[in-house]
Amino acid sequence: MSQSDSSQYTWAGRFSEPMSDLVKRYTASVDFDRRMWRQDIRASLAHATMLAKQEIISVADLADIERGMAQVVGEIEDGTFVWTLDLEDVHLNIEKRLTALVGDAGKRLHTGRSRNDQVATDIRLYLRDAIDDLLPLLRQFQTSLLDLAEKEAATPLPGFTHLQVAQPVTFGHHLLAYFEMMQRDAERLADCRRRTNRLPLGAAALAGTTYPIDRHYVAELLGFEGVCANSLDAVSDRDFAIEFCAVCAMLMMHLSRLSEELVLWMNPRFGFIRIADRFCTGSSIMPQKKNPDVPELARGKTGRVYGDLTALLTLMKGQPLAYNKDNQEDKEPLFDAIDTVSDTLRIFAEMIAGITVNRERMHSALAEGFATATDLADYLTRKGLPFRDAHEAVGLAVRRAEELDVDLAQLPLAELQRFSPLLGDDVFAVLTVDGSLAARRHIGGTAPEQVLAAVSRARRG
Repeated sequence: MSQSDSSQYTWAGRFSEPMSDLVKRYTASVDFDRRMWRQDIRASLAHATMLAKQEIISVADLADIERGMAQVVGEIEDGTFVWTLDLEDVHLNIEKRLTALVGDAGKRLHTGRSRNDQVATDIRLYLRDAIDDLLPLLRQFQTSLLDLAEKEAATPLPGFTHLQVAQPVTFGHHLLAYFEMMQRDAERLADCRRRTNRLPLGAAALAGTTYPIDRHYVAELLGFEGVCANSLDAVSDRDFAIEFCAVCAMLMMHLSRLSEELVLWMNPRFGFIRIADRFCTGSSIMPQKKNPDVPELARGKTGRVYGDLTALLTLMKGQPLAYNKDNQEDKEPLFDAIDTVSDTLRIFAEMIAGITVNRERMHSALAEGFATATDLADYLTRKGLPFRDAHEAVGLAVRRAEELDVDLAQLPLAELQRFSPLLGDDVFAVLTVDGSLAARRHIGGTAPEQVLAAVSRARRG
């Protein structure tokens, strides 16, 4: 390989022939890792500042590097920067342009580091920034849930188990269950950020460096909470990316559960809600159709994020220490999870805020399924009947109501007393939906006053 042929490759001195175009395309990552350019420049400037502080490079070299990087930033931002597959990745593209701008100072930037610890640093910085962007989006979605829950704090809704009518709840209470799921997701993201926020730079290729570097100073400059303690682990660890994708998978699972309910509730057989037209589509052949495409697609995208997690787990499972080229494949699943969750949270915050609730349909649905049967059993228990006996008596009453095709509250008192003489006139207050809801006024219960209290606590938190 001639000097001119090899000059574009930082490692070309070892090789006797150029890389083939096929291999070049196969191994290049610049098409997807260029999105980390801000993090790469930020980390490089911190590294250069440390090198100058430690007198490994001169102050003049640092000034040239800072001047050159400022120009690189301008070129990338205005779209004049030329990205090339010949330079393989974001790191070499930026370094090559920097060297063209400032000469030898650009060549000295890589002193005391390797692309192995460089890319590990960049991806941690990128993920940290992504988490910082995701947490407000998650909070915005939670706020939409709280706003709707507060508005519908007293709206009765059938609560289901096994997708069968179980007991009355309020729609606000139901929505707050998803708020709690998102709250746990937010806690997991914050925990993941702490483990992501460790500096790999200084590990070099795998064994550290012979230069008198100051890793803690670089960590301070970049806002890392500490440094990776083992150089081998520093360059090869992708636990933080896997953990993040696991958090995203759980978050999307929660959104998928909500999506399934939105689809059901919008179905005319339920008719509980209306999703705004801007989040729906029609049919190419059936003019009456209004399809809830956004929640349906969120269910599908959940599987996509599961795939991102599985891809990363599979990527890492057979790798020996330390860095391997396999790890180039870590970025696309990670970026995809970030993008999918970000977009889904944005659109769900708007979609939930635009939901119209059909309170009458929700309330009328409680006339089916004997939703207050448990309240009747509790009534008998408070009268002194053991709960298991009360359960049996109410079961018989339900069977009789089914035979007559009426609700429990529509059975005459004399009919109810066939199943227990403990039943009195006050039983009909217990059998109302409002009475059932109001009775559950402990913390975490579905009574409207508790729903409003829960909303208030959530807003303060």
